[in-house]
Amino acid sequence: MSNPVQEFIQERIERIEKNGENTALQEAARSFNTESNRSQYSYNFSWMGRPIIQYPQDMIAMQEIIWDIKPDLIIETGIAHGGSLIYYASLLELIGKGEVLGIDIDIRKHNKAEIEKHPMFKRITMIEGSAISNDTLQQVIAYATGKEKIIVCLDSNHTHDHVLEELKMYSPFVSLGSYIIAFDTIVENLPEGYFSQKRPWGIGNNPMTAVDEFIKDNDQFIIDKSIDNKLLISVAPKGYLKRIK
Repeated sequence: MSNPVQEFIQERIERIEKNGENTALQEAARSFNTESNRSQYSYNFSWMGRPIIQYPQDMIAMQEIIWDIKPDLIIETGIAHGGSLIYYASLLELIGKGEVLGIDIDIRKHNKAEIEKHPMFKRITMIEGSAISNDTLQQVIAYATGKEKIIVCLDSNHTHDHVLEELKMYSPFVSLGSYIIAFDTIVENLPEGYFSQKRPWGIGNNPMTAVDEFIKDNDQFIIDKSIDNKLLISVAPKGYLKRIK
C-alpha cells in the first residue's frame, strides 16, 4: 500500500536534490544573497521581541534540526542581542526539554538585561569570555556533562583562525547525528571589497575557509549539502556540518 506521508517526504528530497543542478535558481539565489547582505537584510527580524540577526531561511533550517535532534543542550558562541538564544530556547520549550548556553566575549549590559527578563530566559545560561579561551572551555565542559544530545552554533568572531579553533574545540561536544553550524560562511562568496565597514575577515579569511580546512582533516563530519540545496538563500552555505561517526 502507498504511504502518502512518505511519498511527500520522498518528493521533497528529490526536489531539493534537483535544486543543486538548477543553474537559474542557483544564480538567482547568489544574486539575492549578495544584494541582501549589502542591505543588511539579516538585521530586519526579531523573535519574541528580541532582534535576531539571521536570515529566516536559516531560522527554519535550525528549527528542523532542533525538532529532529531534540537536544539536551544547544551551545552558541556569539550572543549579540540574544535573539538566537531566545529562539532556540522557545523551540526547546515547545519540545519540553533542553537548555541553551550562550557565550560572548562582551555581553552588553542592555542586551543582558533584556535577555534576563525574557520568559525564555529560564532555559538560557550565559558565559562572558572568549569562546576559545581555556577558562571558557572548562566552563562549557562542566555545563555539558551529562547532556546526551548537543548542537553547536558558531556565530562570534568570523576570522579563519578563530572559527577553525572553535570547530576544533567545540566539535567534540556534538552528538552523533547532530550538527555544528558555522554561520557567515557566505563571506567567502561575496565580492571583493564588499564590506563598507572595515572587518578583520574577508575573502580567503572567514568561516568557510575554516570549514574547508576542518573538514579536510576530520572524517567525523560532513557538509550537509541537502540543507544548502534546500535553503539556497542562507548566510551559512557549507556551514551545516553533520556528525556521521
